[in-house]
Amino acid sequence: MKDHELIRYAVDHDYTLVTHNAADFRGPLGGPLGGHHAHQPLHAGLVCLNSVAPMTPLRQQRLFAVAMDEAEKLPDLVNKALEVFEDDAGNVTVCVYDIPRPL
Repeated sequence: MKDHELIRYAVDHDYTLVTHNAADFRGPLGGPLGGHHAHQPLHAGLVCLNSVAPMTPLRQQRLFAVAMDEAEKLPDLVNKALEVFEDDAGNVTVCVYDIPRPL
């Protein structure tokens, strides 16, 4: 399934999308928010798993567990992104922000 089809499917079914291909869905890191989620007037959220190391299945599981622990603290993820970042030392940080609606 192509990214534009995946976002449409997620929105149509009220799913929160989880990806380690964050740039296509939230826009470039450090740049203006864009990507497929920014073009949706309403979405159930985006969870991005990021690491400077290769994204192995074990790393995905570990970062996803961190993301789920953080998501439990939030009332919802509607029109939000929750990003988990692992640096080269293995330290993990979490960032939650709004994905704006298009003007």
